[in-house]
Formats: sequence, C-alpha cells, structure tokens
Amino acid sequence: MEDLRLSKSMWVMVMMMVIVVKLGKSELIYVGGGKASWKPNVNLTEWASHEQFYVGDWLYFGFDVDMYNVLEVNKTSYENCIETGFIKNITKGGRDVFLLEEAMPYYFISGRGSCWSGMKVAISVENATAPPAPAPVQHKSGGSVLDNGILVRPTLVLLVSTLVWSIIFK
Repeated sequence: MEDLRLSKSMWVMVMMMVIVVKLGKSELIYVGGGKASWKPNVNLTEWASHEQFYVGDWLYFGFDVDMYNVLEVNKTSYENCIETGFIKNITKGGRDVFLLEEAMPYYFISGRGSCWSGMKVAISVENATAPPAPAPVQHKSGGSVLDNGILVRPTLVLLVSTLVWSIIFK
C-alpha cells in the first residue's frame, strides 16, 4: 500500500513539474511586433526573419475584422495568395491567437485581396530546448520571482503542497 501511495505522489509531482515547464516556455508573440500589426504594407517577412518561434508559443493577430482575416494555408497558397482551400480560418474577432503545436513551417495569409498588399507571413517553428534553470530572485514580498516573471510566494507553495498531500494520503 505504501508503494502505491509513493507512486501516486511521484505521479502528481511529475504532473506539477510538466505544468510548470509548459507555463514557463510558452510566449505570446505579436505578429508584426505590435497589437494591430496584421495590416497591409507591413513587412511581415522581414519581421519574422528576426524572430524565433518555438512549439508552445502563441501568435497574436491584431486587425480590423471588418476588413481583414487570418487564414492558415499551405506553402503553395502562401506563395500565390490563394485563399480557397485554406487549412484553418483562425479569424474570430480581430484579436485572435494561434497555438504553434508542431515544429514545422506555418503559413498565414489574409484573404479578400489583402495578401497581395503583403498581409502574409511564413513562420518556421522549432522544438524548444531546455535552458538551465534560472536562479530565483528575492522579491520584497518575501516570495521569489522566477526568470519568466512568475512570483512564487512561500504561503502559496505551502497551501498547494498541503492540498496535494491531503488528496494523495486521504
């Protein structure tokens, strides 16, 4: 019975670590560099060439939904601004996000003729490499701030640990 409890607690700890790692690695990237940069005459190819994209990152497309849209397409459709037969229409309301789920090239265009004005971007996504763990920085509240800006308060850690302990060893 004790082995079962130990394996249960190890499983919960592994899951908590996976969640922390997932939260720490994803990033919200504003396509074009600004909150409303999905528009004509923005050099998105130049912008993308200076960015690095990793699995788990989110792309943010900000635009006027009455004038533009965002379509995920294949390479041929990207190169020729073909908006029919798209992979996915990610347009919801002009402040739309897209999760980069695989290490592969992604292609996005705007339909309604806007692709011909430069509203398209190709993004190459890589698998993230695990960086060395950052040292926590002491915060004035008594908690620690990790490199990704998350404040870890000792009270919160104790509360979560107590909750997990009570669930495992009921």
